[in-house]
Amino acid sequence: MTLRAHLDFQSRSKSRLLLRLENGEQAALVVERGRLLRGGETVALEDGRAVLIIAADEPLLEAVSEDHRLIARAAYHLGNRHVAVELLDHAVRFLADHVLGEMVRGLGLTVTSLVGPFEPEGGAYGHSHAHGSEAPAIQPKIHSYPR
Repeated sequence: MTLRAHLDFQSRSKSRLLLRLENGEQAALVVERGRLLRGGETVALEDGRAVLIIAADEPLLEAVSEDHRLIARAAYHLGNRHVAVELLDHAVRFLADHVLGEMVRGLGLTVTSLVGPFEPEGGAYGHSHAHGSEAPAIQPKIHSYPR
């Protein structure tokens, strides 16, 4: 049986986290520093049981434009403020923040609110994903605790 853990972006970004699984069990998660867990990724408990990481729904803003240069400008200005962004074909998504929403709107994009999972870019220098047979230096580990 695969257990599941629903985690928001901030929780999936931490290297150490105490979490509650869907079955009510509590577990400690230890991940390589700087590594982002992705929705759909599976990690293992000490006893070998699998835990599926689910990217939890959270409040987001989506800035849309048919002009790719405007999307690039918005992503640049958000990145300049160290804001995590999820890039789509004609949109950029980021965690809801009314000040950032107004800034992007001021660049000429249409901004709407939504609730959904957030899977931002991992960063050029991080260990956000593996290529081919590469694996992170430290595999995520979950330590279970009795109820």
